[in-house]
Amino acid sequence: MKRMKRIEAGGLHIDPILYQFISETLLPSIGKTSKQQQQQFWQGFGNIVEKFTPRNRKLLAKRDDLQAQIDDWHQQHQSPQTSEEYAKAYENFLRHIGYLVETPEAFEISTNNIDQEIAQKAGPQLVITALNARFALNALNARWGSLYDALYGTNAIEQQDSQNQMTGYDEKRGQKVIEWGREFLDRVIPLATGSHKDVTKYSIESGELTAQIDGQSVQLRSPKVYAGFRGDKSQPDAILIINNGLYFEIQIDPNSQIGKQDKAGVKDIVMESALTTIIDFEDSTAAVDAEDKTLGYSNWLGLNTGELEVDISKNGKTFTRQPNEDRYYTDVKGNELRLHGRSLMFVRNVGPLMQNPAILDQNGDEIFEGIMDGVITAAAAIPGLDLKNPLRNSRTGSIYIVKPKLHGPDEVQFTCDLFSAIENLLGLPQLTLKIGCMDEERRTSLNLDACIATGSNRIAFINTGFLDRTGDEIHTSMYAGPMLRKAELQTAPWKLAYENNNVDAGLVHGFQGKAQIGKGMWTKTEQMAQMLDKKIDQLKEGASTAWVPSPTAATLHATHYHEVNIFEVQNRLLANGRRNTFKDLMTIPLANLSADQTSATDEGLWRNDEIQQELDDNCQSILGYVVRWVEQGIGCSKVPDIHDIDLMEDRATLRISSQLLANWLQHEVISEQQVVDALQRMALKVDKQNAGDSAYRNMAPNFDDSVAFQCAKELILKGGEQPSGYTEPLLHAYRREFKRKNI
Repeated sequence: MKRMKRIEAGGLHIDPILYQFISETLLPSIGKTSKQQQQQFWQGFGNIVEKFTPRNRKLLAKRDDLQAQIDDWHQQHQSPQTSEEYAKAYENFLRHIGYLVETPEAFEISTNNIDQEIAQKAGPQLVITALNARFALNALNARWGSLYDALYGTNAIEQQDSQNQMTGYDEKRGQKVIEWGREFLDRVIPLATGSHKDVTKYSIESGELTAQIDGQSVQLRSPKVYAGFRGDKSQPDAILIINNGLYFEIQIDPNSQIGKQDKAGVKDIVMESALTTIIDFEDSTAAVDAEDKTLGYSNWLGLNTGELEVDISKNGKTFTRQPNEDRYYTDVKGNELRLHGRSLMFVRNVGPLMQNPAILDQNGDEIFEGIMDGVITAAAAIPGLDLKNPLRNSRTGSIYIVKPKLHGPDEVQFTCDLFSAIENLLGLPQLTLKIGCMDEERRTSLNLDACIATGSNRIAFINTGFLDRTGDEIHTSMYAGPMLRKAELQTAPWKLAYENNNVDAGLVHGFQGKAQIGKGMWTKTEQMAQMLDKKIDQLKEGASTAWVPSPTAATLHATHYHEVNIFEVQNRLLANGRRNTFKDLMTIPLANLSADQTSATDEGLWRNDEIQQELDDNCQSILGYVVRWVEQGIGCSKVPDIHDIDLMEDRATLRISSQLLANWLQHEVISEQQVVDALQRMALKVDKQNAGDSAYRNMAPNFDDSVAFQCAKELILKGGEQPSGYTEPLLHAYRREFKRKNI
């Protein structure tokens, strides 16, 4: 199909589909309806592109220059990596070339106008692609979620016997859910005497929550956790609890299916779950052209206006999904209490690397996508600030933009300057645009204090993106030697130091009460019992938020925030003083050869079967993700691993797998032929795993004709050549090729 001619405005050449959305929908929604106002917007946009493009290019050139110097140094210094002499020489070298910068004097961030979901509350955080309106609405509405549904529908509670939840309600399983809920209540809001398991009625008496046990009235051990109710005091429909700053409600309906089974008529416990959600234009999103970007921008605008809706068909019925309204209760003093019904939204822009053909500059070059995202997502967020909008996002007048893949304080400064220019363009007060700084590149981790100082009046969030961080750890030290196996990388000294340093830096620089300190994703999407067991550790480490892969996971993870008081943990960490993590952060996670070993494959470092297993595992996960990205435009999904266990995969997990194999190729742990052989065998398995998908195209046996297979192969064989080990350049190129040929 012939493309329409680009439209010129402000020195930019805009794809018609994007121009039409901006001119006819976006700008009118923020009050720019006249021809003059729109001309001023496009001229200002063009000026920003012209001003910031050279700086962007210069920053990318600095990345390449630093990496080239590091590569040369590692090739010239092959002495034992564990020696003190080596470590000191390595540190001095990094300081000399400007990779390491001076640590700033003591300071605290000065960010203002931060919503309570970020500053005063602690709770789960969702990350969802901007391209899927249904998923985005699900995430927005995941502010509140059914604990009973989350327990019943997952393996959070062990599934036993011959249950029939696929065909109807299973009372045995329902009873286990009720018991789990009562145990949760006993842990977080215990009664003065007795157990919630024995309660036969809940009511409100003299402004307190009262439980009946064996005909006796019992109050809560801590009456302050009772926050309000809905319905009649003697027979409330819902009882609102606040604990550790987070709400949940006990819903009562003795006539409901579950309430009939419960001695107190409790039908559910509804948790305040995903306090915040990141609407993502980056790692979970496959957006390679104007059509893709316009869809994402349109969804983001609709989320901010509150007008986004999706018609959904389920079980023969059709209904419309919309943003949830706020929730209302009667508080302890008898006044109306209104609670926010939706998750507070961030938007994640792309980093500085990629360019996009949606807009060309005056020279005909694709503009940097991060600049484009900054202007358009900021404009689309303005309706979310409108005091007249009952479904507005921020109540404090801030727009929260997560910036990923920044390398050091210079790139943070570039982002802050860009945000200031965007504020001027859009007529927003300075410092409206807040920055969420992803700590996911090695140069940022080692200079985190300087990065925070640079953005100290805008920063609303730091987060350990440990998946991307692992990929960058490998790529930065590509020539130092063969890296540990993927699983071992996550328990190496650098990893614990990285997580601790992020928390410590946030606390020492005054994040508590002002900004989020976040931790990374739970990728085992179906393993909720394991998540309940393990993810609580992130709170015990001082994080005020952590990423979850679904609304259901958010609801289950929310229980952790009632069991751990984050701010008490943070106070203890502050009292104990900052940990010395620098040495471990600088320790490269190499699989060091002993003195009597000549190679990684001589049955000393790894057995041949262990090497083959690592190769197969990574090739299978690469193919499983890439084939959906390239040929279906799915940026994040549940991908079966080699054992057919679903795992969450996105570009960050792909970066690890491809970089590890590229590193092993570099150090001759594996050969190019072994890689190709493994990819071809694993393609057969991935084809079989996707046999039920009518839109899927087999990669085998015509590997040369499979665009996805060729992309996966290049991600490994050319992984060492990719800038910072990023997967985007190849993914975008092959996705565009596939679209040209097939769409």
